[in-house]
Amino acid sequence: ADINKAKIVLADEATALLHGRECLKAIHDTIDSMFKGGKSAQASTEGLNRIFVSADEASEGVKFIDLFVKLKLANSKKEARRLIQGGGAKLGEEKIADENAVLNMDGFNGETEVTLRAGKKRAGVVELN
Repeated sequence: ADINKAKIVLADEATALLHGRECLKAIHDTIDSMFKGGKSAQASTEGLNRIFVSADEASEGVKFIDLFVKLKLANSKKEARRLIQGGGAKLGEEKIADENAVLNMDGFNGETEVTLRAGKKRAGVVELN
């Protein structure tokens, strides 16, 4: 337990040095809402990596593999495929089962953004532009 507290302090200090102390609150809010049992649909996504897709792109459909790479949730398309095949890729809380699947307007469910997850602790946001 003490080692985990020390890791939090170290992460906070490194983040403060790199980005400034003012961003720590937003980061802590995001961590609390997304990773500490808060699977709420209203979870804060402010501190997550974010990419934008146009309505035209979303209408045509954008491959999840490409989105995972653009969000830096995977280092390559091959890694993104393995993530999907292994069951670690999710759109919100729903597993992505098909490596050729695409995110289209239906995937947004009337919202302006969706959260993609790679495993339990890494996530990013795709926002309609």
